[in-house]
Amino acid sequence: MMELQFLGATGTVTGSKYLVTSNSLNFLIDCGLFQGFKELRLRNRAPLSVEASSINAVVLTHAHLDHSGYIPLLIKNGFRGKIFCTPATYELCHILLPDSGFLQEEEARFANKHGFSKHKPALPLYTQEDGINSLDYFEPIAWHQDHPLTNQLSFKFIPSGHLLGAASVRLQSKKTSILFSGDLGRPHDPVMNAPAPPEISDYMVVESTYGDRNHPVSDPKEVIQDIVNQTIKRGGTLLIPSFAVGRAQLILYYLHQLKKEALIPDVPIFLNSPMATNANFVFEKYIDDHRLDPKEARAVCAGADYINSIEESKALNERKEPAIIIAASGMATGGRILHHLKAYVTEAKNSVLFVGYQAGGTRGEAMIHGAAEIKIHGQYWPVRAEIKHIDNLSAHADRKEILSWLKSCPKPPRKIFLTHGEPPAVDSLRRGIEEDLNWNCHVPYFLERVDLT
Repeated sequence: MMELQFLGATGTVTGSKYLVTSNSLNFLIDCGLFQGFKELRLRNRAPLSVEASSINAVVLTHAHLDHSGYIPLLIKNGFRGKIFCTPATYELCHILLPDSGFLQEEEARFANKHGFSKHKPALPLYTQEDGINSLDYFEPIAWHQDHPLTNQLSFKFIPSGHLLGAASVRLQSKKTSILFSGDLGRPHDPVMNAPAPPEISDYMVVESTYGDRNHPVSDPKEVIQDIVNQTIKRGGTLLIPSFAVGRAQLILYYLHQLKKEALIPDVPIFLNSPMATNANFVFEKYIDDHRLDPKEARAVCAGADYINSIEESKALNERKEPAIIIAASGMATGGRILHHLKAYVTEAKNSVLFVGYQAGGTRGEAMIHGAAEIKIHGQYWPVRAEIKHIDNLSAHADRKEILSWLKSCPKPPRKIFLTHGEPPAVDSLRRGIEEDLNWNCHVPYFLERVDLT
């Protein structure tokens, strides 16, 4: 018997967790944090539908926190199994998980100091130490290697192209197989390799982040060029809220190309994210996971001044000369970008460029939809800076690319489950799959259980 329960990523793009029960043993595919709306974030503090101590293993598709960020809390609550992932994912989790705990501690400390939390005291979900300790449970597994979970159930990692180490996960029992797409990358991404075709499986769980739209055909390089030049001409500073792992490296790639071709002024670029700085080293190490050769990868990563200390970060807010500042987080939900927004968003000469998906309920989503003010650290700040958003920098496949990836499967699955998308995106992709492929398609609800026997 095999059963699947959806513990996250239903009706939202965050909180990816899929519980697979096989012969009374429990396995989690992904273990992510919910982000965005408060109603979703509260799920992070609610108990899982299964005791953490009863979960035998976790299999990670990739390192982003909406897929891995719940791991320290799972261990804190009693999980003692192994966490399987690819080698690059393992190294990125070394960066992301301790940093996630640190940021949560900092936010709780700040909330308690300034008294803007309803909780007395405000407590982090987990600490930096919890994040560090969680790394002891990881076991890296090579690509395409069948690895046993039990004597009747195995899994393997297939490249998904979304991020360094990002994978689709295929589970195989004696009677049933199921493929979890993870986050699918794009076939023609300038940096990351294309996702491998899906293997024949009885069932599929497929992401739908951009299931209702195709990415614009405009060249992101030209869009970045325009906003950099316009901002510098005004004497302003360009803020780029960016995911530290993956997106920051792509932005550095485009800025490197633009400077090399003298299409933008040689203004300083500051990468104000120790996490992104460390991710750059992983990027240079795992050359086979992306398209750049070693020389170009080194040049891209050397194109910015790295900011590490708090003092250096604060000093950026005092600058009077034009500059480009890249800082996490990508949806402006936390991190050093918040302090830069407070310093720069109130002046019309400056710009803020969002370069990724903005989940509902985040500051980024509010700003790209014209919010007149944003709340940061308990205070409202007027938004006078120019706000821009690039959709086609996404590391997620769009509607057309997802359908093309599915069509490359040699044989249709019995059923496909659509997750990791807002309701309009999921429903649009469902219709596309049913009409174009004539596949049996289902959109699960939160905590739904399905029998895969």
